[in-house]
Amino acid sequence: MITAIALLIVLLVVILYTRYFPVFGVPCKDLANGQNKHSNTIVDIRDYNVSTKNPVNGAIVIPTAYLKRFSDEIPSKEVHIVAANQLEKNVGVRYLRKKGFKVNGYTLTDCQCQ
Repeated sequence: MITAIALLIVLLVVILYTRYFPVFGVPCKDLANGQNKHSNTIVDIRDYNVSTKNPVNGAIVIPTAYLKRFSDEIPSKEVHIVAANQLEKNVGVRYLRKKGFKVNGYTLTDCQCQ
């Protein structure tokens, strides 16, 4: 019984860490100001209904939920992430790093870089 509770607590901590704990070492860059000069590929990980309303020119649209299935279609190992919020950014950056991608920066559409 105690091992089941301990396992449940560990699982809960891992899930919360993956989604909500900030990713360090990835700078916020504003695409409108041309700060994305070093990345070869822009990956838009917002949902389809959000990314079609406000598209990013030249971006590969792969929503966060589909990264596992379609990450092989990203042509370059150096990417720039476009996300709607911090949660999408955290999950996307962690997954892409795990798959061997170098995330050079990110842009959030809900807020501006500071």
